[in-house]
Amino acid sequence: MRKLLEFLFRKLHWFLFILLEVISGVIIYQNLAYPRHVMLTSAGRATAWFTTFSGSVRSYMDLRKANRELLARNGQLELQVLELQDRLEETLADTITLDMVLPDSLTHAPFSFVMAEVINSSVHRLSNYITIDKGAADGIRPDMGVVSERGVVGIVSMVSEHYAVVLPTLNPKFRLSCKMSGGSYFGSLSWDGRDPAYGRLDELPRHVQIEMGDTVITSGYSAVFPKGIMVGTVTGYAKQQDDNFHSLQVKLTTDFHTLKQVRVLRNSHYEERRTLEKEARGDD
Repeated sequence: MRKLLEFLFRKLHWFLFILLEVISGVIIYQNLAYPRHVMLTSAGRATAWFTTFSGSVRSYMDLRKANRELLARNGQLELQVLELQDRLEETLADTITLDMVLPDSLTHAPFSFVMAEVINSSVHRLSNYITIDKGAADGIRPDMGVVSERGVVGIVSMVSEHYAVVLPTLNPKFRLSCKMSGGSYFGSLSWDGRDPAYGRLDELPRHVQIEMGDTVITSGYSAVFPKGIMVGTVTGYAKQQDDNFHSLQVKLTTDFHTLKQVRVLRNSHYEERRTLEKEARGDD
């Protein structure tokens, strides 16, 4: 208490100065119109600036939320489109009318997804990995496919309670069954460890007609990705050592430098299919 009184006594002249300034400001405000107008105008401008700034901050936060909701909705629509494409192909192949196939077909699609954010990633290493903010507590498990709004990202490799590590396309260990859009022949996509913008599609039969700009999509032959997910476009090709096959250079549609949000695909039939195929291989 003594120290407080000593401090107040030492600074008494400053407190007296501030008090006199306040009294002077009140007198000027009450008796002179022009200073009062200036003060009110300045206060109004300050209030308007603060209101505009706070509104901009709220709008930005709302925009991030709206963007997440939009990405989630886009993911749902993409899965529905892929399911419709499968049903349409089956319909055309079996020469059955569309009305006999479509009712309730989309409600039994095996794929759903979980939205996740990329919290760590590498692009320019030989063996790249991506970490996302969803894990076992969110229903994520190894071998789930991961996609972005532009195309394939990779496959879940390791999972903890709240995080998961993704083996991306930009890893030499990654292999993906792909085909040309509109065709039935498929090959294996991999990465050669060089340019993170390009992959390589091998084992595509030589007699398949290929043009620059052709679209490469997932074949659907694995239980990880549905058929028709975008992978990239053909930008070049050459013969493999085996002259019976092409080796295509594929421009990947996913930009791993700017990747922020992804969707982890869940196949409700995955365990059933994997168990059946494992039993079949065991009988060989």
